[in-house]
Amino acid sequence: MNSINNESSNETIARLGISSPERIDRFMIRVALPYHLRNLAQVGKEVELHVESPVCVATVLDALETAHPVLRGTIREHESHKRRAFLRFFAAGEDISLEPPDQALPASIVDGKEPLMVVGAIAGG
Repeated sequence: MNSINNESSNETIARLGISSPERIDRFMIRVALPYHLRNLAQVGKEVELHVESPVCVATVLDALETAHPVLRGTIREHESHKRRAFLRFFAAGEDISLEPPDQALPASIVDGKEPLMVVGAIAGG
């Protein structure tokens, strides 16, 4: 990821002393949602999800949409799975909205130290 110098999920597995990714294939990931999506899904500020490796935006959103089907199509398009225009993704203080959705998330997200943030963008002039 751009300037984020954090370890990937595979590096986290190695740091934890696990010999192979097969031994840990699910991670508890925190996701912070904007008010309108929290209201729609009837959840609090953060949602905790079990996400299978590799932990990336795509797998986190898959888990989120599976756990809360009402959110399907609200964060990304139904068919193309492209991010909706007025939503941004932040990880470790960096905007990762334009990064590939299959790029590994930083260790701080994978370890559950901080949430992946879905933020509603504001347009206007």
